[in-house]
Amino acid sequence: MPPLLILRHGQTVWNREGRLQGGRDSDLTALGRVQAARQGAILRTLGLAERPVRVSPARRARVSAGLAGLGAEVETRIAEIGLGDWEGRSLAEIAPPPGVAWKFVAPGGETRGALTARLAAFLATLDGPVIVVTHGVVSIGLRAMLMGVSDWDMLADPQGVVHHVADGRETVYA
Repeated sequence: MPPLLILRHGQTVWNREGRLQGGRDSDLTALGRVQAARQGAILRTLGLAERPVRVSPARRARVSAGLAGLGAEVETRIAEIGLGDWEGRSLAEIAPPPGVAWKFVAPGGETRGALTARLAAFLATLDGPVIVVTHGVVSIGLRAMLMGVSDWDMLADPQGVVHHVADGRETVYA
């Protein structure tokens, strides 16, 4: 598997409010815009900004890629998981446990198996290093798959950093 550089979109209004987005969108906050620009600076400092870029179709991911200075090809298989009836609801309403496993039981939402299948199909198309601009759960899923981690709840999904995954190991640049 080729090395991946994985970026989560910058903070959105709904992230700040603790509201679930899934397939819905909200605008980047001022902090989110700074985070996205910082990710581009990290890539340029590492000399890695010239790799091909795949971006989720969500506006928050496409805007983040643009703020990072990255031209990108839209890739639907790296869209955030669908959260069904929970999209738009607040975390306070749902009161979930830590981690991401609970997101896979959202009424009408996407299962972990479905997400894993779509991410595996995406990974199978890659023939060289690529930058991926995506979302929290998708970032965790990609990184877990590439590192052989079965408990996805062990991985965090911070914004404003660059995850470099190569040869089954991850380096996080902040």
